[in-house]
Amino acid sequence: MKTNLKTVLIAVASSAATYGILFWTLPKQQNPWSAPDHNLVTQVAYNQPIAPTEFTTAAEKTIHAVVHVKNVAQSKNSPSLMEFFYGFKFQEAPQVGTGSGVIISPDGFIVTNHHVVASAQNLEVTLNNNQTYTAQLVGSDQNSDIALLKIEPGEPLTYLTFGDSDQTQIGEWVLAVGNPFNLTSTVTAGIISAKARDLGKNQSFIQTDAAVNPGNSGGALVDTQGHLIGINTAISSVTGAYVGYSFAVPANIAKKVVEDIMEFGAVQTGILGIQTITSPEYLAKERGIKQLEGVYVEEVEADSGADLAGVKHGDIIVQIDRVQIKKYADLTGYLSSKRPEDQVSLMVLRDGKTVELPVVLKKRNTLSLPLIGLTVKNLTEEDQKKYKTKKGVKIIGVPDGYKGYGLAGKVIIAVDEIAVENISQAQELFGQLSRYRRTVISMIDQDGEKERLILQ
Repeated sequence: MKTNLKTVLIAVASSAATYGILFWTLPKQQNPWSAPDHNLVTQVAYNQPIAPTEFTTAAEKTIHAVVHVKNVAQSKNSPSLMEFFYGFKFQEAPQVGTGSGVIISPDGFIVTNHHVVASAQNLEVTLNNNQTYTAQLVGSDQNSDIALLKIEPGEPLTYLTFGDSDQTQIGEWVLAVGNPFNLTSTVTAGIISAKARDLGKNQSFIQTDAAVNPGNSGGALVDTQGHLIGINTAISSVTGAYVGYSFAVPANIAKKVVEDIMEFGAVQTGILGIQTITSPEYLAKERGIKQLEGVYVEEVEADSGADLAGVKHGDIIVQIDRVQIKKYADLTGYLSSKRPEDQVSLMVLRDGKTVELPVVLKKRNTLSLPLIGLTVKNLTEEDQKKYKTKKGVKIIGVPDGYKGYGLAGKVIIAVDEIAVENISQAQELFGQLSRYRRTVISMIDQDGEKERLILQ
């Protein structure tokens, strides 16, 4: 009996020892006897639905503010032999283009792409609830690819507010909402792949891998809070369909263009007044700069904001206001959101030191003329006295094809007998020229002698 009792006591003691060893040596989450960790369970249950919930909320806020835009234009067919000999006229068939737009106010202002509404004779907007309205084109800007439409709804509309696209970050989740292939209210998700992407037009785009296809143009790119951070505008594809990357006009640029159209009827552009070199090979060979993070200032235009602020040849712009400048598109993208007379704080590297310069932006004073590529500028008071004219534009840059004509330094005063007052009018007149008809450009030199250049 004593032997049996002793055996039982030894067994109980062994079990207790084993339990103690397991209790103190196993990790808490592996301890089969420990109570459930309620904090851990709660955290896991909370973490799992975060992304879907945020996407759902942003999508719900956005789809009712994104519209389908239909552009109806008449086709322009070339005259046929039947028309030429017999006067028979074929009926012109309407051409219909489609895209997307974003409602930005409860009373019916809608932002979209310029290329969505270009050449439209009739514009039709369909809301997510299938209500259809006739839209009026308030204004459009080809350079930024932004246009503003207006409809007259019977009640306040759901709309999106502009976010701060300068504060977006690479890797941030975004949603693209639009109407690809006439499929209404399509939502796709992706991340911001790059910022300040230059597609060769001195523009600055947000690059994303959210799927965008034909019909998405003019639609919304939003963050996970549903704030409008971009207007989808282009895809990078040989076929025209999505293959990996898409591009959006940053919201800060779109917002500024819309406000300019509303207030001034046209875009107001603030200019620094510098010329730059962006070729790494040229900088390395000619300037001895083998690696550059910033924008190299090659030349400063006289009387420009940069000139008056003390920007010099050889300066490297590394920051403007709170935005870091690593490449030219960073600079042009930020300036696209500014107007003449706005002041910016410029940080430049000069002789190994950082210099801060406050710059007041000016109106554009120079431009490259369409078709022939001459660079011209508005006349200064000194120019007006020297050339004895208050109107005209001075030629300050000549492309290789025209260098044998002695055009540099002369003032263009008329195109086909229409007087030229400034660079804005010169751009408009030269934009209407054709390579297939005769054009007469009237000029004067420093001696007041009149000359004519005939293009044909």
